[in-house]
Amino acid sequence: MLRELSAGGAGLRISAAHRTEFLKRIDALTGSRSNGNDSPPSTSPTFGASTKTSPRSRSASPTPSLRRRRRSPSSTESDRSSPLVANPALYELAALVPDPDPSVGGRPRQYPVYMWLLYDALLSVYGSARRVGVELAHPLVWNHLSGLVRQRFPHEPDMWLPDTPIRRHHYLYGRTRWLTDDTILSDLRDSHRRIAVDQARSLGLLDSAGPGSWTHPDLTRMIYGDGKVLTPLFRAQPGDTRLDKTTGQRIPVRAEPDGALHFEGTGEAAWGTKWVLMAVRSNQVHGRVIVDVDWVPAPGAEAATAIDSVAALTPLCPGAQGVIYDTAFRCVHHQRLMRDMGLLSVNKVTAAKAGDKAARRDEGQRVPKSTFLEQRSITRPDRTTTTLDLFACDGALGTVTLSDTGEQCFEALSRIRTHRNADKNGKFRWYNDYRLPDNVGGGTITVRLHGTDDDTRRRFNRTENIRPIPASDPDFVGLYRRRNDAESINRALDDTLWLRRAHTIGHARQHLNLITFALGVNSLAIHRHQTPIPQAA
Repeated sequence: MLRELSAGGAGLRISAAHRTEFLKRIDALTGSRSNGNDSPPSTSPTFGASTKTSPRSRSASPTPSLRRRRRSPSSTESDRSSPLVANPALYELAALVPDPDPSVGGRPRQYPVYMWLLYDALLSVYGSARRVGVELAHPLVWNHLSGLVRQRFPHEPDMWLPDTPIRRHHYLYGRTRWLTDDTILSDLRDSHRRIAVDQARSLGLLDSAGPGSWTHPDLTRMIYGDGKVLTPLFRAQPGDTRLDKTTGQRIPVRAEPDGALHFEGTGEAAWGTKWVLMAVRSNQVHGRVIVDVDWVPAPGAEAATAIDSVAALTPLCPGAQGVIYDTAFRCVHHQRLMRDMGLLSVNKVTAAKAGDKAARRDEGQRVPKSTFLEQRSITRPDRTTTTLDLFACDGALGTVTLSDTGEQCFEALSRIRTHRNADKNGKFRWYNDYRLPDNVGGGTITVRLHGTDDDTRRRFNRTENIRPIPASDPDFVGLYRRRNDAESINRALDDTLWLRRAHTIGHARQHLNLITFALGVNSLAIHRHQTPIPQAA
């Protein structure tokens, strides 16, 4: 209709110059919206920064000149799959899915198994399965993807993709029938853990011969993690119903069957499924490698799940020196880390009284946890002996003196050395050497860090009150700041979700989503650092 008016219809009279300029403006207006979205196409190939645009409109205008043209993806959009296709982990994980029994019958698989995993990984790029299907259906994207696969497997036609793009129902069948099977999903998680650790070591992480010591650990040899609650697709909870106005009956509504009410460290409650993500990283951009993802089956089980994850990682990465986590770890978790796994626990001590958000000068201030540790006999340089009472305050070891006003003042001892001794039974003993104050003759003192049967008999939680590297230690600040990257992982995961809600329903399917999300993050780390990846056999 606009072109009819511009041509002089409805009695309008305009000059040829004005008519040409009017047509140019109409073409510019319609061309700028030919992609069906008001927002510009994404240009970022990174995982965790996906586009969240509405699906393209299929409606067509009766005027040919105003018909919406199909958007051509940019080169960076088409290249998002390159890191995943180049990662051998994609094909190693796909090899875990068995072939169907030919005696049962049925159609043969139209697409290789790795395409199911790649489709699931692209959910973290495009936000939804429907959007992935639309993007892969574009000839430029599918031809580019097929070319990448042929370039990687030039002599293996069985690995090539067919000419017809994969559809969403192909992916849903593979995900529901095969990838979320209990046995296959368990194998996928175990293999992903092993492959991720190997790839982290190829980036110089978790290196046994790398920098750092037990006294001064290095960040490249530290594992860190955090818990994350995924908001479910539906707001309703299991058992909720709605009223059918036609029949008057109560009808159950769709809800997340594995959702639960979880409480965060700040006391805030969140409904959904909770997960633990463990990672390592270098100091370079996109140097993060997610080494494990696990489901928290019940509220309050985050710390136990994280410890089990670290226990599974420990045999795979002998170069690891410790674990950085928040205050969800308590005494039993620190004891297991140090005594059973031989790893440092870099963690703050829970306060005796938490501080208010708007703290006043006296009331509302954080009160650190303090307790009497033990009494030691000290020999001075002049051969005389004295008794020294040792206290623990906020994870640090020190002594208590009286001020002029009679108040008790805690004075922390300087940590000199942290050392670990291995027992014949496979367990480990941890000790710290501290410098003594001058009023007792100076020198050093060695204090045990792990709990023993003597501590149990006196009902004393040693690992709850004392830390190998307390918050007041100069090394603590540089190590514990890596916790910020754990929060960054959670935010990046939120950015891959449509409306920040889970892609799927049920912990099994969400577990698959998180494994492929980690696969995408790790593939980007390998791709950005140009680590040579051997061709698949």
